[in-house]
Amino acid sequence: MTELSGVKVIAFDTGGTVLDWHGDLVAAMSEWGAARGIAHDWHALANEHRRRSLRRMTNTVEPDFNMDDVHRDVLGELFDEYGLGGSSDEPQAIARRWHGLDAWPDFAPALRRLRRHYPCVSFTILSLSLIVDVSRRNALDWDAVIPCEMLRVYKPLPDAYRRAAKFLGVAPGDILMVACHNFDLDAARGVGYRTAFVRRPDEWGPAGPPDPVPNPATDIVVDGFAELADCLCA
Repeated sequence: MTELSGVKVIAFDTGGTVLDWHGDLVAAMSEWGAARGIAHDWHALANEHRRRSLRRMTNTVEPDFNMDDVHRDVLGELFDEYGLGGSSDEPQAIARRWHGLDAWPDFAPALRRLRRHYPCVSFTILSLSLIVDVSRRNALDWDAVIPCEMLRVYKPLPDAYRRAAKFLGVAPGDILMVACHNFDLDAARGVGYRTAFVRRPDEWGPAGPPDPVPNPATDIVVDGFAELADCLCA
C-alpha cells in the first residue's frame, strides 16, 4: 500500500483516462463510412477531432458553450474540410456517440474497490449530461461529478482545481488527481493536489498517446486501475 498522507478524495479525469473515446469514435465513423462506401483514415480523423476539441474547450472561462457543442461543431468542420459529404445531421449523430462511450474494462472494478476507502469523483471538461449517460452505461457509481461547465472555468486553469477543492470542502492537498496525461496532473500539482499517472497506451489508437511519459514529480505511476487500487487500498 502506498502511503499518501492526508489524501481524502480521489478525483479522476474522465474523457481519456476512464473512457475509450478513440475506439468508440473510430467504430462510429467506420460504420458511417461503410454504409456510404467512403474510405478514410478514421483513426487519424478521430484523433484530430479530439485534438481540436481539447484546444477549443480547455482554458476557457465563462464560455457560452460546453464540450458537447464543441464535439458537434468540430466534427462538422472536419467533415467539410475532408469533403466527406453527408447532411449536417450526420456528423452530429457521430459526435453524439460520446454519450455512449465504453469505459476501459479495468476501471469499474477498481472504482468499486477505491470507493470503499475514499470518496471518488469525476472531475472533467466533459459535460454533465455526458458523464451521467456514460456512468449509467458503464455502472460507474461516483460520489460526485464535478464538470468544469459547473465551475465556469476549465482545466487546466488553476482556478478550476481550486474551485473543485472548495466544492468538496477539502484543501487541494487532500485530493489525489488521477489522469493519463501530464497537462492535467501538472496543473493540479501546481495548486497543491497529489497526483497519480495511469498509463493508457491505447487511448489514441495505433498512433499511441502524445504524452506517454509521466512527469517524475508524479506521486504514483501505475500501468492500470487495478494496480492503482492495489496501491491505495489496504
